[in-house]
Amino acid sequence: MAESFEVARSTILNNISPLKAEMVELSQLGGRVIAEEVRAPWDLPRWDNSEMDGFAVRANDCQPFARLQVDGYIPAGAVTDGISVRAGTAVRIMTGAPIPAGCDAIVPIENSESAGDSIIINRAVKIGDYIRFRGSDIAVNEVMIPAGTVLRPAEINLLASFSQLKVSVLCRPTVAILSTGDELVAPGKTAAAGQIIDSNSWSLAAAVSEIGAIPVVLGIARDNHESLSDKIALGLEADVLITSAGVSTGDRDLVREILESVGVKRLFWKVAIKPGGPTAFGLKGSKPVFSLPGNPVSSMIGFEELIRPALLKMMGHRDIFRPLIKATLRAPLCNETKKTRFLRVKVEKTSAGLVAESAGDQNTGILSTMIRANAIAILSAEQAELSAGEQVDIQLLNPL
Repeated sequence: MAESFEVARSTILNNISPLKAEMVELSQLGGRVIAEEVRAPWDLPRWDNSEMDGFAVRANDCQPFARLQVDGYIPAGAVTDGISVRAGTAVRIMTGAPIPAGCDAIVPIENSESAGDSIIINRAVKIGDYIRFRGSDIAVNEVMIPAGTVLRPAEINLLASFSQLKVSVLCRPTVAILSTGDELVAPGKTAAAGQIIDSNSWSLAAAVSEIGAIPVVLGIARDNHESLSDKIALGLEADVLITSAGVSTGDRDLVREILESVGVKRLFWKVAIKPGGPTAFGLKGSKPVFSLPGNPVSSMIGFEELIRPALLKMMGHRDIFRPLIKATLRAPLCNETKKTRFLRVKVEKTSAGLVAESAGDQNTGILSTMIRANAIAILSAEQAELSAGEQVDIQLLNPL
């Protein structure tokens, strides 16, 4: 009996744990998930410094149109030993330069006028203007990056600012991908009558890479025990194994038999979804093993809805599902299956909000509809039809 979509996804995720952590260099951290919180080893900024190119002053000297003698210059990277701001004077200062003694405000260049060796203040000045105070951004020992954070350029900038050359992040899983079938030939080979060029391995590899995991393409296993056994054994050396085809009820569909013979515990073998119904999940110890249908559209949808969240969880991500958002239907969508239905749709922004319509023929053999779609509409098993003008749940596959 087929599991419902909700039960199948929960079964998978309940049996998935994040991988161990590893130390990774700063240059390789983009998109990785940090394993441990990082605390600031010192204040940021490390000293009071100027926020602007301008003049270090005493605020009380700076009534509008006050004239101040320029006495000294502090470039970025300088030290201020022996430099101070005396009453009635200003010191030229550059962005990032340390604040000298006696200074309690900075006047930006554009808020002053040059008058020979003096400046004339043309705007009111308050104590603290344009000064970045020590620790005002991040204080020493403050948690600057919590555990579980996906490292973006901003976080990497912060790590570099604190000279964190390596940090602990969750490992990326290696994902073995195996296509099966006597009818398959590798891309680049000439397909004879009745043969099909293997495309699933490469679309799955791209989907795995897109989320930061590491694909390992095993090639094609033939429909015999020896070939399948050898390839599956090789695939089980990876962190995750995904097979494509050989999981329906055909006489030559041997994948289930071979997986069971090598100790893969079957948790479910079918899911009440369309496309992607003949999707299976099992465990070799704690190692996840997924079996997807051979149909390219079914394979891609099965990966998107069931495997992608599992791989993201393994890498430590917290947001593992694409957000469900609402769109208004331009034309009706039907679900005649009494299963959870995933429909390929085109979504566009309009003045009235998001509008969705079918991307074309929803037959699982029609790959061009997958190309035209930028979202997946989800109809529950209870939703036989949604009419034009009704709202539907969608997952965007690409930003609008």
